[in-house]
Amino acid sequence: MAGSQDIFDSIVMADERFHAEGYREGYEEGSSLGVTEGRQHGTLHGAKIGSEIGCYQGFAFAWKCLLHSCTTEKDSRKMKVLESLIGMIQKFPYDDPTYDKLHEDLDKIRGKFKQVRALCSSCW
Repeated sequence: MAGSQDIFDSIVMADERFHAEGYREGYEEGSSLGVTEGRQHGTLHGAKIGSEIGCYQGFAFAWKCLLHSCTTEKDSRKMKVLESLIGMIQKFPYDDPTYDKLHEDLDKIRGKFKQVRALCSSCW
């Protein structure tokens, strides 16, 4: 009778053992795929943000060069706003993805860019 009890216990325990092994293997596979997918997602969005900031920086440098020789009061205001935008871009933490105010700073740069664009659109 003890032998038949051991066989029954091994059958019941096999189900639990297979369940535990399946869970562990699935967890490891999911973790590995999650890291890969997260890295790809981060790379894509980091590149988009970098491209956007680069566009703003190029715009600001081009207008700074165009306004460099102008001396009117309006141009002086435009130059101050441009300098402010350039300063914000230069302080942006490109190499720190864990920076907790990254999106706040990016929104501020976007707002300043809109201000510069509005000021400079009246030039032409």
